[in-house]
Amino acid sequence: MTLKQTSLHDIHVKLGARMVEFAGYHMPIQYRSIREEHRRVRHTVGVFDVSHMGEIEISGPQALAMVQKITINDAAQLEIGQVQYSAMCYPDGGIVDDLLVYRFADKYLLVVNASNKDKDLQWMLDNRIDGCEIKDISETITQIAVQGKMAEATLQPLTAVDLAAMKYYWFAEGELAGVPMLISRTGYTGEPGFELYFANPYGQQVWNAVFASGAAYDIEPIGLGARDSLRLEKKMCLYGNDIDQTTNPLEAGLGWITKADKGEFIGGEVIRKIQVEGLKRKLVAFVLEESGFPRHGYKIFSAGREVGVVTSATVSPMLDKGIGLGYVPAELSKTGTMLQIEVRDKKIPAKIIKPPFI
Repeated sequence: MTLKQTSLHDIHVKLGARMVEFAGYHMPIQYRSIREEHRRVRHTVGVFDVSHMGEIEISGPQALAMVQKITINDAAQLEIGQVQYSAMCYPDGGIVDDLLVYRFADKYLLVVNASNKDKDLQWMLDNRIDGCEIKDISETITQIAVQGKMAEATLQPLTAVDLAAMKYYWFAEGELAGVPMLISRTGYTGEPGFELYFANPYGQQVWNAVFASGAAYDIEPIGLGARDSLRLEKKMCLYGNDIDQTTNPLEAGLGWITKADKGEFIGGEVIRKIQVEGLKRKLVAFVLEESGFPRHGYKIFSAGREVGVVTSATVSPMLDKGIGLGYVPAELSKTGTMLQIEVRDKKIPAKIIKPPFI
């Protein structure tokens, strides 16, 4: 199998990144250690190549109706230049994918998970309504995420766009480093930051300009390994781990993006039924009370009885404690409830906390 390469592939290799297959791409998992890269983003600023993400445009007179049909949030509330976190569901309420919806004057841009892009595109095409056009532009776009407290200070010298005036989950179209692009105040780390979308031929030009500007803040390239630990510390769900076709948005803690009363949408009928009947299980956040390294797939126990499974877990680089997420019966989901996580045949006590972890 020939792996796809982003426009920044040669830079990653030159920097000595550890490269792995991810969603059909040859991607950097780390450059130094995941722990060091994680802390760089928390302390100053780091840059991720996330060009493997999927970008799908929906346009035409029925574009809004189409977005409303396939997503669970209310896209009708979006103003031009605004971004919305949302998800698509199957008719049974299971999650197709979580995604971002960007509203332009004449179209919507849906940014989807890399490993789900082909599946998501087919889902949209299968459910397309007359009066809208669906276009996959993923292969033409380079996307980098500049994340951390010094992200704004790094990028502002490179653009006339007033970054300080840009609110969280809003975007602007402008030039940065002399390149036309979409500049979005979004990210997957829980830190202040921006995501930049632009045409592939400018990949290395933008990357080099950003690193030159951020040198004063010890800017570093960050791999997908630290991206995962950063998002987990902020309890941001990962598709394939914490959410998938067997989970519904309400039990996953995504009720805040689920607008069940907005009108009809795929999965809406089942979601409204769940709202009435109540949840049988919930995704909870836990912290280990003793030393241990929890991992995806480990069993969760309560009073010696197996009650669930860990969906995401690591040792937090900021807390130096084992942290994780997992589904447990609703009656065991209260903050402060004690559980046990089976780590290498040892049951380690863990406490449910109110997320985020930091």
